[in-house]
Amino acid sequence: MQWADFLANEAAFDGLSPDQTAAFVERLKTENSGKSEAKLASELNIGAAAFKKRMTEVYEKFAQNYPELANSESRGKLEKLRACLTAKYNGGQDAHHTIKKTYENIPPAVPFEKFVGREAELEELHQKLQTSQQVAIVAVAGMGGVGKTELATQYAKQHLQNYQGGVCWLSAQGIDVRIQILRFFELKFNRIAPDDWELADRLKYCWQNWQQGEVLLVFDNVTDYKKQVQPYLPPESPRFKILLTTRQGFDRTLPQLPLGVLKPLAAMKLLKSLVDRERLKSEPWVARRICKFLGYLPLALELVGRYLDTMPDLSLETLRKRLEKKRLEHEAVAKANPLMHYEYGVAEAFALSWEQLDENAQKLGCWLSLYALADIPFSVEGIEDDEEQELNEKAIAELRKLHLIQWQSKAIYRLHPLIRQFFQMKLDESSEADKVKTNFTAQMVKVAKQIPPQPNREDIFNLTPFISHLAEAATHLSQYLSDEDLITPFIRLGWFYKGQGLYQQAEPWYKLCAEVAENRLGLEHPDVVTSLNNLAFLYDSTGRYSEAEPMYHQAFALSKRLLGDNHSNVAASLNNLAALYHSTERYSEAESLFQQALELSQRLLGENHPHVANSLNNLAVLYNSTGRYNEAESLFQQALELRKRLLGDNHLDVAASLNNLAALYRSTGRYSEAETMYQQALALRKSLLGDNHPDVANSLNNLAALYHFTGRYSEVETMYQQALAICERTLGVGHPDTIMVRGNYASFLREAYR
Repeated sequence: MQWADFLANEAAFDGLSPDQTAAFVERLKTENSGKSEAKLASELNIGAAAFKKRMTEVYEKFAQNYPELANSESRGKLEKLRACLTAKYNGGQDAHHTIKKTYENIPPAVPFEKFVGREAELEELHQKLQTSQQVAIVAVAGMGGVGKTELATQYAKQHLQNYQGGVCWLSAQGIDVRIQILRFFELKFNRIAPDDWELADRLKYCWQNWQQGEVLLVFDNVTDYKKQVQPYLPPESPRFKILLTTRQGFDRTLPQLPLGVLKPLAAMKLLKSLVDRERLKSEPWVARRICKFLGYLPLALELVGRYLDTMPDLSLETLRKRLEKKRLEHEAVAKANPLMHYEYGVAEAFALSWEQLDENAQKLGCWLSLYALADIPFSVEGIEDDEEQELNEKAIAELRKLHLIQWQSKAIYRLHPLIRQFFQMKLDESSEADKVKTNFTAQMVKVAKQIPPQPNREDIFNLTPFISHLAEAATHLSQYLSDEDLITPFIRLGWFYKGQGLYQQAEPWYKLCAEVAENRLGLEHPDVVTSLNNLAFLYDSTGRYSEAEPMYHQAFALSKRLLGDNHSNVAASLNNLAALYHSTERYSEAESLFQQALELSQRLLGENHPHVANSLNNLAVLYNSTGRYNEAESLFQQALELRKRLLGDNHLDVAASLNNLAALYRSTGRYSEAETMYQQALALRKSLLGDNHPDVANSLNNLAALYHFTGRYSEVETMYQQALAICERTLGVGHPDTIMVRGNYASFLREAYR
């Protein structure tokens, strides 16, 4: 037995906790004899005080068997403990207690100090084994390489002294399990069942004559419980403990220990145990990104750590880029290191589960891999064909059984990052890859078309689970979009974010939309006009007028050239350009264009159309800004009436009309009417958009300004504070609306507290 294994056994015998064991083993290792406690504490990623506390507890535990430790100074205790344990290790007579030999055939394990992040699972496993005859270790992530066998190995080694009847390790994938049991019994206990008996009777003889004491039987890598385990179980007895490792899930009648991937800090600790510490310190954030990319999977982390150790001049950043490019095909994760106990690379480990899936489950796994790395909303209830629905239900069950997908909640699933890569690799190898990807993008387009130009709170709630997947399709699968639907995902993603006042998140989608449209469709295409208008409108909304204007001009000229003078898109371009002129106080130019847009919309669309209401509203805003209140009021009222009739009372355009009409009433001294309409607009915006939207901030600012002007100070400060907080959070500190609200608030404070 190696010294480190001996120390681990001693720790288990004396009942040390996992934390105490880690400190004890590290302190007593021969190569650490000259190191300070501070250095060892650093290597364990704990403070010096915590290390000292753990060692004090260790000395107290061992003092029960070695009384001389109780009367020694700290350094003396270490040397006396080392001497006692060394004597015992070498078979000397100075040891104060002896341990009965425990027969075992446990396979090799990684050194205890390199087995990180599983302390809680080890303790839970021990508790389950003490209260139940059987326990299965099941990987929640459901993949090879999560560490099921290693956990069982470490448990068996660390708790060896708990099982005086022996620890019998059985490979469910090896030769007949009964033969393995017989060989263990004969070799370890030196007893032989009669050769002329049937195999079942010989196995019964083994159980009846097994050495006294608690027994641990480990069935490793179980794929079929009924065939590989159930027929060979010993008679029911509290002294026999059964431990299974399996990729499959069992029903609730069999106690299970779900084993997931490592926590991020434990993953880093594992990497540090394999790679030079200083090397990781030089690129700490890259190391964390590599751990995340690998999904904190122990097998992948160990493969990469060992690969880095053989390539001392390779930077972590270079490896990270290569991994992201080649993914599971990169040599760092493709093949098992010959020094490792595990014989597979990551893809090979996953392939063992893949081969157990039927064709429908394989297809579903590939389909799910096209979604983003996020919760996947996937429900079979909407499938009209009963047979197809049942096939999908069975496929989900198969994937879940092998833990290749993770069930999050009703109709919500998730894929591990590396499992997703594996499924994508399998999809690309198939002859139907293009067809599957085309169908997937078509489904994402259907989702995109549900996003309205001005999403309300309900829209946002319902659509949020799909946004990351829509973004994934737009970013990585745009070549599979039809020309007709090419810009739809990009525009609708822009609407989704812009509608919440999240302009920074909307901008990249509008930019990408213009780029994709120009590359696929050429510069002379109506979709390019749409893309330019959307991006220009975003710039206009955020006060970037110099960037917006040339785009508006370009879109206007292109729309006229492609569509002629009499088209609703031309009217929209006129409206957009006019709005920019209004914002930059070029009122005469703005009025002319607004009037042209209104006339063209009325001629093309008739009097009863939302676009006509928008034109009426825009022209009224201009008249209000230039003091032409009578003309403005008439147009505002027409727009409000038309919007209510066409869109209903609960619509954001109705809230905008109420807000605009209230502003006019305030300007003309009709304060009570203004207050009523401002309050209606605020209530409507809150109900549709929630409490944290720029439009809500706008209403709060307007109402606060009215109260300030009319001397009703009690509510003003709170409203300005709320409005400013919303603007800073959603628009940023430099946005024109934020600056305006901040100025209004400052003006109020100067007046109220002077």
